[in-house]
Amino acid sequence: MATTLETGATHHLRGKVDEMRTASALAGAGEALPLVFGTPFMIADMERACAALLAPFLEDGKVSVGARIEVSHTAPTAVGGVVTATARFTERDGALYWFDVWADDAAGRIGKGRIARAIVDQATLLASAGSRI
Repeated sequence: MATTLETGATHHLRGKVDEMRTASALAGAGEALPLVFGTPFMIADMERACAALLAPFLEDGKVSVGARIEVSHTAPTAVGGVVTATARFTERDGALYWFDVWADDAAGRIGKGRIARAIVDQATLLASAGSRI
């Protein structure tokens, strides 16, 4: 088993679009958002693909967290469509692990960009979050 994440390593995450993963599912009272795959869900799938690549390298008590997102969502996917999010590790820059990410449906590319994640101590993270309440 490798001890470091190798440049070019990829992970694919595939899922079906249901009504709970649409922009309209996020609408508040009086808001009209479309019944198509929502951008936050696309980004979440991309983040999960990145996290999956880092998971085998996490020490006990460590977790990876999102640090920076640069993503475009360029095409709609209807309810019932299948989306595949892919992450490819490109480089480590200090504490940040950078990934090229993209998402496709049956008709082609629906989004792409770059995501950076960092590895942090989970207890420290939770304590910090708790102090912000």
